[in-house]
Amino acid sequence: MVLDASFAAQLAASAERLFYLIDRFQTAKILVVGDLTLDEFLTGQVERLSREAPVLIIRHETTRQVPGGGANAVYNFAKLGAHVKAVGLLGVDDQGKALRSIFEGAGIDTQGVLLDSDRPTVTKTRISGHARQSVTQQIVRVDRKSDDLPDELLQLQLADYIQQHVGTVDAVVCSDYGDGTLTPPVIQAALTHSLSVVDAQIGLDRYTGATVFTPNLPEAEQAVGYSLVSSSGNPADLTQLQQGGHALLQLTQAKQMLITRGEEGMSLFDRDGTQHHIPAFNRTDVFDVTGAGDTVVAAFTLGLIAGATSWEATVLGNLAASIVVRQFGTTPTTPTEMKASLQALLDEFQHE
Repeated sequence: MVLDASFAAQLAASAERLFYLIDRFQTAKILVVGDLTLDEFLTGQVERLSREAPVLIIRHETTRQVPGGGANAVYNFAKLGAHVKAVGLLGVDDQGKALRSIFEGAGIDTQGVLLDSDRPTVTKTRISGHARQSVTQQIVRVDRKSDDLPDELLQLQLADYIQQHVGTVDAVVCSDYGDGTLTPPVIQAALTHSLSVVDAQIGLDRYTGATVFTPNLPEAEQAVGYSLVSSSGNPADLTQLQQGGHALLQLTQAKQMLITRGEEGMSLFDRDGTQHHIPAFNRTDVFDVTGAGDTVVAAFTLGLIAGATSWEATVLGNLAASIVVRQFGTTPTTPTEMKASLQALLDEFQHE
């Protein structure tokens, strides 16, 4: 990988500081409010076609359950060493029990996770199959969810929990996947913290006044209503991106706007006019970007809490994302992996 020489030099000069900040992740206290989802992966060997219908018969081999959606955001903070309070809703079902068990096994405080008897735990079940000596491929995905909003009493209970604990944490993170947890009372309670970070797929204006927003490029484009990529196709032309970044700051009244741009890296826009454009650290070993945004939010937020500058925090978010995109599915990273990846980057620069 070849990075701009000036950026490589800046990264090398900041290395000791970045290692220090990663070590400070474990001191942070975070409250994450999110649409809690369970991702299930069922795999097996394809045996034959059914005589009942033209469908495959798969002999089950493994079932893997991991946090998804807002639950992945919660899990990322925990795996990076932070003390995490999770806030959200689970159904009264086996999937909800499984997700709570995963959280508790990772040391996550689940007192703010309430049961919703009217709605199922949001679950995305991916069924994959393979023939003998062939690659496993996804065949179908089955989603369990409700389009109804949670009962008003549950909304108020979530908001009350947030209000009671907002003063005990260093930041409040809203992980909004559009599944109904983040209603107006809940959002209002979350935004009372001085460091509120919002990762929302749609409706950014519902979080007006939050400290930081972290949309990806398509989400940012949807919010402003136009493309943020140069019509010439020149990645070095940031005119549209800069216009969109400033428009988003005005729309949300945020202090900072972090736009993740895939293979082009990340761009941070500050209300004081400062901009930071961080190139992607990994363009060649990208297997799956699923959940990478949650990893960015976690590392970026923990960096800020540890005392990082905006540039340093963005670099840390970028570094964490470059690790998880190498793996399939929603997979968190750890401080140990981040430090190893940073050292590998520095070693690579020295040999270029």
